[in-house]
Amino acid sequence: MAMLSSIEEALGALKRAAAVFVMAGAGMGCDSGLPAFRTPDGFWKAYPPFAARGLEFHEVSTPKWFDEDPTMAWGFFGHRHQLYTAAEPHSGYHRLLELISAKEPIGVTNGGEDDDGGDVPPGFVFTSNVDGAFVKAGYPPQAIVECHGSLGHLQCVAPCSDAIWTAPDGLSIVVDEDTFRAAEPLPACGACGGLARPNVLMFGDWRWVADRTEAQEERYAQFRTHVRAHLRMNPSATVAIVEMGAGKAVPTVRLESEELARDFGARAALIRINPAEADIPDIGLARGIELAMGAKAAFDAFEAVERS
Repeated sequence: MAMLSSIEEALGALKRAAAVFVMAGAGMGCDSGLPAFRTPDGFWKAYPPFAARGLEFHEVSTPKWFDEDPTMAWGFFGHRHQLYTAAEPHSGYHRLLELISAKEPIGVTNGGEDDDGGDVPPGFVFTSNVDGAFVKAGYPPQAIVECHGSLGHLQCVAPCSDAIWTAPDGLSIVVDEDTFRAAEPLPACGACGGLARPNVLMFGDWRWVADRTEAQEERYAQFRTHVRAHLRMNPSATVAIVEMGAGKAVPTVRLESEELARDFGARAALIRINPAEADIPDIGLARGIELAMGAKAAFDAFEAVERS
């Protein structure tokens, strides 16, 4: 009964909220069939050749391999690109988008417009995932922050410039499934002819071109400003922060969720959905709802409550 109560409470907070912050970590993709890399066992199960070499995820996902062993680097990232291109976002993505899309634009009392004169959407995504799943599921690209970049975009390894370009449709990196090495030719920079790499923030990465993500973060900051203004004008309005699959190993998303909850105070509900790490620390948050389950299971449960 306690879990049912939490499901009903979380669904109510989501439906009442004037604005929804969607916060997603690596676990969000597991229900779409994507492997989890945050533990050595999970990573090595997905990539046995790296287990044989004793290399963990954080040791493989580094820019140095594009210099020292580019076929290995593109074997790893090319395989991930194939996985993410083939995967379909699970139903939780779509159900959450339906809940957000049913809401009025933020600031509707003063026209609901952003600084560029367009509607301010009632939801914004902040994700550490590089799989592009939210765009594939239909979320507006202008309302997404990919804080670690995107495998769907490339940059020069050097880099010779700050250029970031969309990976061509049908980009196919041929990867040997036994060695996880990529076959030549590897993606190249159109400006200098040197090796290209994904526009993804790796571990120990000083060469990541952050311009695209920084532009996303500027729009995210504007959205937060609009939400604050909306709450000032509407004393009964609330905010929902729905966090899914964000673990403690790389706590970027969890910390951002908690900072948002502190920022909006009593007007915010933090809904943490995570099968193993749903706990919300005692940090003075006004309202926290813990759901110890995966994102798809949570939205299936929401749907069941609505049907009952």
